[in-house]
Amino acid sequence: MSLLRSISCLKSASVRTKFEYALNSYQNCRVPPQIVPSKRTVRAFFASMPCDSSVQNNSEQRMPVTRFTEDEEMVRDAARQWANDILKPVVREMDDECQTKPEIIQGLFESGFMGMEVPEEFGGSGMNFTSAILVVEELSRVDPSVSIMVDIHNTLTNNAVRFWGSDSLKNKWLPRLAADCVSSFALSEAGSGTDAFAMKTTAMASPDGSYYILNGEKLWISNSKEAGVFLVFANADTSLKHKGITAFMVDATTEGLHVGKPERKLGLRASSTCPVVFDNVKVDAVDILGEVGLGYKYCINILNEGRIGIAAQQLGIAKGCFDIAMPYLMERMQFGTRLSDFQGMEHQYAQIASEIHAAEVMTYNACRMKEIGMPFVKEASMVKLYASQVAEKAASKSIEWLGGVGFTKELLAEKFFRDCKVGSIYEGTSNIQLQTIAKRIKDDYR
Repeated sequence: MSLLRSISCLKSASVRTKFEYALNSYQNCRVPPQIVPSKRTVRAFFASMPCDSSVQNNSEQRMPVTRFTEDEEMVRDAARQWANDILKPVVREMDDECQTKPEIIQGLFESGFMGMEVPEEFGGSGMNFTSAILVVEELSRVDPSVSIMVDIHNTLTNNAVRFWGSDSLKNKWLPRLAADCVSSFALSEAGSGTDAFAMKTTAMASPDGSYYILNGEKLWISNSKEAGVFLVFANADTSLKHKGITAFMVDATTEGLHVGKPERKLGLRASSTCPVVFDNVKVDAVDILGEVGLGYKYCINILNEGRIGIAAQQLGIAKGCFDIAMPYLMERMQFGTRLSDFQGMEHQYAQIASEIHAAEVMTYNACRMKEIGMPFVKEASMVKLYASQVAEKAASKSIEWLGGVGFTKELLAEKFFRDCKVGSIYEGTSNIQLQTIAKRIKDDYR
């Protein structure tokens, strides 16, 4: 029986039985209408209700999305400890120097965070998508600049090679991607940001089709300074428009490939974002990812799950802000009262906590939908949109709660404030997410 059908049976049998029992018991209750049962009585009443055996037998199938497997919890805890012990002491230094330390990148590989879903036979961690997302979230609670490197590497490049790469490409790149080679996703150009398929980078095939020559320039390419390989999208037949777009795995040492000067950014300063120029770059046909002309499909599909990764990053930022602000509110005294005890403050952090939890549920639910093969495009867009809004709100509020010290670089709150803004821009702007959501809603009602 499929998972979805199992859940359907659970709803139609066990859950209904439990509620019918509760209803019948209430109707047979001898308590007079004017007497209100105590809280203890109500708790005892529900505790005495029998639990249908089918609910117990299917408990793993109906756990809340905020509950994780033992392996997932292990990965989350490992990422949290590494982020706090190894990453946190150098966050400010890397932000000031606008670069990620080589030892941090090495640590990411050694910890297994750069090959989360890469099969163990290729040297990867062999974990699931949710585990990869939990790593992104935990790293983001400390430094979103590092988490974006991990996110792009895992959810975009690694998975693209796993899904559509030939055996030759898998054998060539997956072991390196899991061990020591940072990857970069080269899609955007000066005239093709949101309109990604308007790209001008071309890939001209040789007369015998054994190789292609790439020419063009990509902009805003994350991880480009550290990358050992680029997943490049170029048009192999401009007469076909977007249906000529083809994906190539291009070694960073290939002659004619030049990485430009990093952009000076508002946030994510330790993450390199550079232009990448392709000047008569020769790429063998065996380095094509998937099939010629299907690059646009691969791009759309992989960015859908990439948006869940960005949501996890934004969720991590919101939690990171809370991690900084709440201890301060609990300790800071004004007028003889802790800031956290003023009702006006209680309402504010309760609201933010509720929104963070909502973003959590949306993120983990999208993960589970993706893992079991359900359509998740709408949910991925929803959670990227919402999580980026929550992150901005949490970052802004945390600085207000911290007062003057929040406005200084003594704490990382101001860095989170700068880092979160790009969440509404990259991997699909908020307006694009809204359009995608609206389109899916209309499809549902046709």
